[in-house]
Amino acid sequence: MMYSRFRTLVFLLFGSLFVLSAQAEQKAVFSDYEVHYILLPTTFLKADIADRYNLRRSKDRALVNVSVLDRQGTPVQADVRGSSENLLGQRQNLTFDEVIEGEAIYYLALLRYADEEFQRVALNVVLPNGELAEIKFQQKMYWDR
Repeated sequence: MMYSRFRTLVFLLFGSLFVLSAQAEQKAVFSDYEVHYILLPTTFLKADIADRYNLRRSKDRALVNVSVLDRQGTPVQADVRGSSENLLGQRQNLTFDEVIEGEAIYYLALLRYADEEFQRVALNVVLPNGELAEIKFQQKMYWDR
């Protein structure tokens, strides 16, 4: 029941935050936790939503959104850190802000990118049980035209 309510809340949140995109939310499972993450251009954010979270919308900025759920699907707090690197080796440290809305907990960070640039993202998430969840993914980013 709690998991279903949370999934509905996340769906509504993402529905209100983002216009439909080709990117799909991804997840990784670590012992008793799921780490959900997504990377998408900030131009996909509605202006009022970007303002509410103090996120700068720009064709060269992307949003990294991370959330952690326990086995019952309940959102939990975690320590989220990360970095991103392009294929030229230019690295950016990601600074995540924790957002708590009702039962939802998620972590937001911005990164800059060039048109048609691959970003290699590395996330280090310290879970409530102290376990370090390391997630690496890459995504080709495009400027919204």
